Amino acid sequence: MKQFLWFIAGLVALAVLVANLGPMIMLAAGVWLLYVIFKQFMKTDSTAKKILWVILGFVVLSFTVSNIYAVVGVAAAYVLYIIYKKWRRNDGIGTEETQDDPFVNFEKQWAELNKY
Repeated sequence: MKQFLWFIAGLVALAVLVANLGPMIMLAAGVWLLYVIFKQFMKTDSTAKKILWVILGFVVLSFTVSNIYAVVGVAAAYVLYIIYKKWRRNDGIGTEETQDDPFVNFEKQWAELNKY
């Protein structure tokens, strides 16, 4: 049951990630453009060009801030990563061992008997 709930949580996180994929790309593009604008602003010596870069920076900043809800998609990607790691580790998820090989189970039981 626990494994099923983790699977459902993973599906929900995947759906949220896919739904926010477009805004996440636009947010990344906006942050990159702000970086480029800042670099160009620092290179420029002319006051008129600096004013132009600042105006362009404000336009791109408003474009970037409008996609700030894409952080929810980043959080969903992180949750999906955590679920994947737990699924692979088999600590918290999928602790039931259903192996068909009888020798593996025998070796485990023999090791438990030899502990005492």
